[in-house]
Amino acid sequence: MRPMLATPGRHVPTGGEWTHEVKWDGVRILADVTSGAQARFYSRNGNVVSAAWPDLVTSPLGDRDLLVDGEVIALNEDGLPDFRVLQERMHVRKHVQALRLAETVPATYMVFDLLRLDGVDLTGRPLAERRELLTGLGIDTGWQVPAAYDDGSMLFDATLQQGLEGIVSKRLSSRYAFGQRTPHWLKLAHRHRLSYVVGGWRPQEGSTTRLGALLVGEPTADGLLYRGRVGSGIAGRASTVLAELLAPLGRADSPFADEVPRVDALGTHWVEPVLVVDVDTHHTSRSQRLRQPSYRGVRTDLAPGDLS
Repeated sequence: MRPMLATPGRHVPTGGEWTHEVKWDGVRILADVTSGAQARFYSRNGNVVSAAWPDLVTSPLGDRDLLVDGEVIALNEDGLPDFRVLQERMHVRKHVQALRLAETVPATYMVFDLLRLDGVDLTGRPLAERRELLTGLGIDTGWQVPAAYDDGSMLFDATLQQGLEGIVSKRLSSRYAFGQRTPHWLKLAHRHRLSYVVGGWRPQEGSTTRLGALLVGEPTADGLLYRGRVGSGIAGRASTVLAELLAPLGRADSPFADEVPRVDALGTHWVEPVLVVDVDTHHTSRSQRLRQPSYRGVRTDLAPGDLS
């Protein structure tokens, strides 16, 4: 059992046949309650992952039969939903460890679709009807039903300003098809351009000299803090230019004040932290670890001190 997926969109659809929701930066979950109050959680790949979420598997509707679709989220230090916060929890299968993590990394299950209720299959009914039934259930403990909006452009602008991941626009007449990607659901993610300092580079796979990725960080009062590895957007002429700029900056040790994960540090050539580059990312704050970053160019007009 796998959830229905949205298609990437190019613009926010308009008109009364569409509804719009916040795009949550979390873990997609189908929750199935058939007997008792304990839900069975299924991941996007159809795997049973209930053990990772002991704080969420109890249905707020008790033993009432239902199947819902939603996303488990957790907030970062900026109060924003952040997939990276959940990574420590999502693969845990030992009950004691999962309970301990639930205390330190609290999560919420955002339920946005109702697929079965009291033994009745609702997948063939339009989304408008499913949402009306869902909002009428009174779900409010552990699980939440997020708001839906008529004005997609307003929501898109608001989520951009708030630093959220984006929006999902859904056709009100759409039926639910397990495991299929549908053009009747459109996902529109925000991209933000931020500047970082280069602290190292990694060669392209199969090469020892061609530059394939940058390791970048944020200058802070505690030194240069590591924010991630950037490989997308670095090819051809961009790779050559960066290699030429970084060649005279080599050093023997890492310039980052914190520890770089071994998977990133392995094979890295460290450099003096003086080169500033622009990176597109899903996040709005340099203090967050990069998510789906893409290199956009060198900032010759900026020095590391300009980013503090």
